[in-house]
Amino acid sequence: MSKSAVGDRGTDGRVAGRGSIPVFLYHTVMDDPPAWIAEFTVTPGQFAAHLDAVVDSGRTPVTISAVADHLAGRTPLPPRPVLLTFDDGFADLPGPTAEALAARGLCATVYLTTGAITPGGRSLLPPAPMMTLDRAAELERSGMEIGSHTVTHAQLDTLSVKALAYELRTSKAMLEDTLGHPVPHLAYPHGYNSPRVRAMAARLGYETATAVRHALSSDRDERYRIARLIVRRSHTVADVEGWLAGSGARIAPYRDGPKTIAWRWYRRGRAAVRGPEFAG
Repeated sequence: MSKSAVGDRGTDGRVAGRGSIPVFLYHTVMDDPPAWIAEFTVTPGQFAAHLDAVVDSGRTPVTISAVADHLAGRTPLPPRPVLLTFDDGFADLPGPTAEALAARGLCATVYLTTGAITPGGRSLLPPAPMMTLDRAAELERSGMEIGSHTVTHAQLDTLSVKALAYELRTSKAMLEDTLGHPVPHLAYPHGYNSPRVRAMAARLGYETATAVRHALSSDRDERYRIARLIVRRSHTVADVEGWLAGSGARIAPYRDGPKTIAWRWYRRGRAAVRGPEFAG
């Protein structure tokens, strides 16, 4: 029996591959990205190879709503699911990226930063080619589910209660007005969250929220801290194949470590002096 068939042991000692859910986090697909996002960009050729690996893995593509239904006990997930997600709303999404997914029959979930894609909007994202909010419905027609990625892309766990509520409530309302239906899913910018942020997300009507954690999710993951695997340009097809096999990363849920907690407090102190900062 192959190693991938029986599963590997993650860094926390649990057996990988059993109940694991790879949730991939992409940002943009382009050959010549701005320097600030280059590390989190894949080329069209890399992206095509990743999607082919997803198809060849035999996993069933799902959107975040399917994961939400499972975690809420409403509907079970299909065997061996996989979830593809995209953050921010870069210009390639409604064009070549959507086409590459559709050509393989793959669905996805897109988390949009409304301030960055609204003409005249305010965002902390540095300059980059972005889609516009009026194309969100086009993404849905191509098989993508839309979620919120806040208004400005700030570090949510450093904000005041008022500023946090603004980021979560306003982005949700803008997307719902644009699409004409509820938008119950959220992605924390750069994964930054805390118990207070998660509680606010639940209180404002979100059913799920995805973090980063660079870990495999699972069928027992936390609804308001779903783990994702952040895809960097340096990752190879072998990395992707390993994640699809349920290996090569820790499996959520697990508690934050001391370094994560210390980094959060450091950023809070810095934000108290400088004001809200870009999560990136």
